[in-house]
Amino acid sequence: MQIFRDLPSLRTGLASLRADAGRISFVPTMGALHAGHMALIEEAKRRASHVVASIFVNPTQFGPNEDLSAYPRREADDAAMLEAAGVDMLWLPDVPTMYPHGFTTHVNVDGLSARLDGEWRPGHFEGVATVVTKLFNQVRPDIACFGEKDYQQLAIIRRMTRDLDFGVEIVGVETQRDRDGLALSSRNAYLSQDERARAAALPETLVGAGEGISAGEDVPAVLAWAIRYLLDSGFDSVDYFTLSDAATLEPMAKLDRPARLLVAARIGSTRLIDNIPINP
Repeated sequence: MQIFRDLPSLRTGLASLRADAGRISFVPTMGALHAGHMALIEEAKRRASHVVASIFVNPTQFGPNEDLSAYPRREADDAAMLEAAGVDMLWLPDVPTMYPHGFTTHVNVDGLSARLDGEWRPGHFEGVATVVTKLFNQVRPDIACFGEKDYQQLAIIRRMTRDLDFGVEIVGVETQRDRDGLALSSRNAYLSQDERARAAALPETLVGAGEGISAGEDVPAVLAWAIRYLLDSGFDSVDYFTLSDAATLEPMAKLDRPARLLVAARIGSTRLIDNIPINP
């Protein structure tokens, strides 16, 4: 696996990959890799002849009350995992490379970015959209794979890619889960042993709410039950628990089109998000 840290070298390496007319799949990450990321790599390998991954802890998507310095960084271990998985190239830019002195351009996806996590993490999705735009321009992939666990992010990237004519096929990869159903996430490492045990209520509640809504129960009543159940199960607060249109993320009061059940809740100092699809 080739590792690049500057743009001229990356572009030279990418030109060599494209010389055989093969397709390039791209998996952007912030590192602290786990089995969920490896599922993205495997999907990328299935869809193209070459796979490029990136690791960049993007400072612009961290809010003022979020500790960028505490985000786990395991560059050597992550690189070893990617090499073992068959990745061809790893792009490892630093902050000055991504945001050079005088950088003032930002990308925002109206509407989709204002809902759900956009309300609770102001500026987060502008940071995501800006860095993904830069990464797409740097790597110029044919395909890019993103996890469905971050479903709002996936929806925003799909809309941005369409609106800006990137010509990149965006592939959503099913959420990977632990044995108790908890979605794999780098943030799970922040949980204490007791918090980790209580966190299993999150996927349990999603499934229960999804079954109730699919059975025709009143949507607002089911959502209210879900919030109470999470709080009774040991979560400290619930930012949102909502049924939303699968494409627009607009809230839905009844299940009459493809939808997503989405939740964000806090346990201790850790904020967890999750979602499941629900179809009428």
